[in-house]
Amino acid sequence: MKQPLRLLGFVALALGFAAACALADPARVKLPPGFHIEVYAEVPGARSMAVAEPLGAVFVGTRGGRVFAVLDRDGDRTADAVVTVLSGQHVANGIAWRDGVLYVAEQHRVTRHAAPSIEAIGKGPPRVLFDRLPDKGWHGWRYAAIGPDGMLYVSVGAPCNVCSVQGLEGTILRLDAAGGRPEVFARGVRNSVGMDFQPATGELYFTDNGADNMGEDVRPDELNHAPRPGLHFGFPYYGGGDAATAFLKGGGPSVPVRMPVVRFPAHVAALGIHFYRGSMLPDEYRGDALVAHHGSWNRTIPDGYRIARVRFDAEGRATGWEPFAEGWLQDGAAWGRPVDVAELGDGSILVSDDRAGVLYRITYER
Repeated sequence: MKQPLRLLGFVALALGFAAACALADPARVKLPPGFHIEVYAEVPGARSMAVAEPLGAVFVGTRGGRVFAVLDRDGDRTADAVVTVLSGQHVANGIAWRDGVLYVAEQHRVTRHAAPSIEAIGKGPPRVLFDRLPDKGWHGWRYAAIGPDGMLYVSVGAPCNVCSVQGLEGTILRLDAAGGRPEVFARGVRNSVGMDFQPATGELYFTDNGADNMGEDVRPDELNHAPRPGLHFGFPYYGGGDAATAFLKGGGPSVPVRMPVVRFPAHVAALGIHFYRGSMLPDEYRGDALVAHHGSWNRTIPDGYRIARVRFDAEGRATGWEPFAEGWLQDGAAWGRPVDVAELGDGSILVSDDRAGVLYRITYER
């Protein structure tokens, strides 16, 4: 279906931006010395991001029906406009862009759209790459990323808290970016909404959310390493880390379970991850990962609502995590919820926030 390109009117954009800024208060976000954060753009329900530097754009997916583009036409690292490039989508959370093509992982299918320019998007029908994803609302928001192998990786959550999964549920899929039947790259994944590839090795790392309703401090959220296809990451036999569920009593999977390389606190909702590749930040950040902790919903004392930094050693092994940006949680109440992390061409960092409906830009001055 052809979708018109809709530019938000200057008055509406200005009013929306002012409303978002009234909720989003980046001055309350605590960062290491030398770092600065500001609101980059107002994007309703901002979730996953895909940077398209040749277009001067950042694509932004949502858990609704729209995909936005935040435009910086003159390259001054200031957003000039926000446009709707696709509408009528079915949970357009997963997006990726490469070589003039925009990929959208909806709840039920994966499509590709010709995107050599912003104006070209939606001028013709999308090409359907795969249309047999489990069409279930629980954990139905996908994440998509293009690997160094040129393949498209798509996460498929388990439609439950803890349950027996069927078919493609609880997996990460890999499919040819031109189309075709996907292969299951990883199994035993409860609900991953973030993945990236370590620059030095090209290997996949992904976040995964631990099970709920098993205790405030039980079932950690995870950062997992998948250096090759065919690995199993434990679900539903483990609800997070090595915390067993009742499913383990009937025997575990037929292959060894791979445990997480980093265990985050329970219920922080670890989502987007990005390995830093640029040169704006201090040299020690290059090769480390930034992970969005969306924030807990079922803890007496809330946790998350931050960007975490995962350090990696010279051999490319994760050594632990520490807070990088925090302050979206104030006195037990959250005014913002970080979702995804991306990097602009100048090395600055973008963070999406679906509660405040904005993108933030984090910079560093030496």
